[in-house]
Amino acid sequence: MSAARFLSEPDPENPGWHTWALSDSTRFNSVLGKMILRLDPDGQARIRMFPAHIHSNLSNNVHGGTTLAFIDVSLFAASRLFGLIDPGTSVTLDLSTHFIGAGKVDEPLDAVVELLRETGRLLFLRGLIVQGDHTVASFAGTIRKPGKAA
Repeated sequence: MSAARFLSEPDPENPGWHTWALSDSTRFNSVLGKMILRLDPDGQARIRMFPAHIHSNLSNNVHGGTTLAFIDVSLFAASRLFGLIDPGTSVTLDLSTHFIGAGKVDEPLDAVVELLRETGRLLFLRGLIVQGDHTVASFAGTIRKPGKAA
């Protein structure tokens, strides 16, 4: 059996949340920094990142590329939290995003994700990127689940 690709354990700094990190910190996801996640009582997944200066644009807001990367990673973190995939074994087929407002640096940024439908090979998801009551972006994406090993 291979080593775990993702590390997830209770986060002592945030009761009720679990950490979400690649076991290999030299891969792309690590550029987003610390991420935590939980399943909300309404059944939606909530994934949180903590934007810092490295995630900012020249207006000192969260860079759109950071937001897009966070959304993509959140689709997989949510799907794993829903118990639908194993981490690192699926691919994004499409991702549609509408930027609605600026994200602030140094304030937690949440992806709130819901599953719309699951088929044999596909997951259809949508969600919002929020900071408190402020909406930063909306998104919808499709993930292809892995095929069965031969």
